[in-house]
Amino acid sequence: MNIHGNTVLVVIDFQGGPMDGPMSKDDPFDIPAQRDKAVAMVAEARAKGVPVVWIQEVHKPHLADIGRELDGSEGPHCIEGNKYTELAEGLEPLPEEFHIRKRRYSGFFGTELDIVLKAYKAETLVLIGGFTDICILYTAVDAHQRDFYINVVTDVVMGSSLQAHDDALDMIHYLQSDALVTSDDTMGWLGSLEDAAPAAV
Repeated sequence: MNIHGNTVLVVIDFQGGPMDGPMSKDDPFDIPAQRDKAVAMVAEARAKGVPVVWIQEVHKPHLADIGRELDGSEGPHCIEGNKYTELAEGLEPLPEEFHIRKRRYSGFFGTELDIVLKAYKAETLVLIGGFTDICILYTAVDAHQRDFYINVVTDVVMGSSLQAHDDALDMIHYLQSDALVTSDDTMGWLGSLEDAAPAAV
């Protein structure tokens, strides 16, 4: 693990609501299994006092906020009110956790993510979610340029294709050679931490 100082688990666009849409059957990625790993990782982070920050891409149905995202391969996506835009079932923020809605691929662009991470005095980020080659990659690049250490959990991210997933991981590895980790690595690191102190009553 590429851990330095305070660490935050960032759950990026782990969306799909009931997870019964087409992507849950996408052959290269066992998305329900990844969701289960993410649920376990979030629970362990909370138990150890590691902050969890939630990122969700959302666009208005009129698409005035989607900008140039329609110029590429994606059509309209992450539309407000669609059940598949909702965070995946079992992966919901607690009231005290930050839930940041974004209008672009990077979790940093036009959002309060920088402010939130500064509030936590974070130096290191652990990234899970999707897509590896889009929102994970853009967020990882922006985190790198802000001098955060990054850890992308390679078996709890999924790409728009297997090739795109692998290429994005190569690009992230180019930025920080220790950035690629597994869920076993991450759960082992979390397991080595002391349990969080109980909240004061």
